[in-house]
Amino acid sequence: MKEKQSIIKFLILAVILAVALTAGFATGAMKTAALTADWTLSLRAILRLAAMAAGVLLAEWVAEFFLTLCKPRTHRARSILSITRSLLRYAAAIVILCCGLHLLGVNILAIVASLGVLALIVGFAADSIIADLVTGVFILFDSQYNVGDIIEVDGFRGVVTDIGIRTTSITDASENIKIVNNADMRNILNRSDHVSKSFCDISIPYTCDLEALEEKFPSLLEEIRQKRADVMLDTPVYLGVQQLADSAVVLRFCVDVKEKDIYGGARILNRDLLLGLRQLGVECPFPQLDVHSM
Repeated sequence: MKEKQSIIKFLILAVILAVALTAGFATGAMKTAALTADWTLSLRAILRLAAMAAGVLLAEWVAEFFLTLCKPRTHRARSILSITRSLLRYAAAIVILCCGLHLLGVNILAIVASLGVLALIVGFAADSIIADLVTGVFILFDSQYNVGDIIEVDGFRGVVTDIGIRTTSITDASENIKIVNNADMRNILNRSDHVSKSFCDISIPYTCDLEALEEKFPSLLEEIRQKRADVMLDTPVYLGVQQLADSAVVLRFCVDVKEKDIYGGARILNRDLLLGLRQLGVECPFPQLDVHSM
């Protein structure tokens, strides 16, 4: 559908151009000599503009290429690298715009001098953009978060994958990318520099000898730690009775993990505790209902 619309627009513009040229030459409004001179001038300006734009883009590409060769080890260095790449893109666009207008014969200084009132209007209109830029600078210098940190913003939890001049990109575990304006990055929960805890609640029947079972927990938990040392930072801890439910006694365990493993650690602890309790002869109960007939 879009392709048909583009073809129709192209044909309409081509017809309008043909009609205009025909009418111009028929009425004498256009002359071949003048048109040739204008075309030569325009072609020269276009070639200079193209060469300038290609040079600026090439320089920007070379700079980004050398930046990609850097392999920063800290999140702080990765953040500086990310925002530097963003600055390069904006700088290249501004240079191409200003130099392009100058090559086309536009007096940039005169335009800037005459935009006093207009600049004020544009400033109010671009208030959010300026806020994003200023906030981006403060984020960088205050090190509120860096590329590679795991943060949570408005209920969205993910890894900071890019920090730009205006926006921050966050990618969650499902590879969904949320792009947030820097000025909207408020009430951030940054968990990257802290040890996190994964919790597990597992049920045992009321008929189980709780004291005897608790004596077996240290060896069971140490065995789980040895098998899962790649995820667990320390031996899981038995916290005690979490709840006296209708059909079971709920026990709570926790283990120290990295923030990126907080959900994986809980799943592993659930599985290994279930299998471990079964080896000890304890089966997790299912809901039961006692019915008494009169």
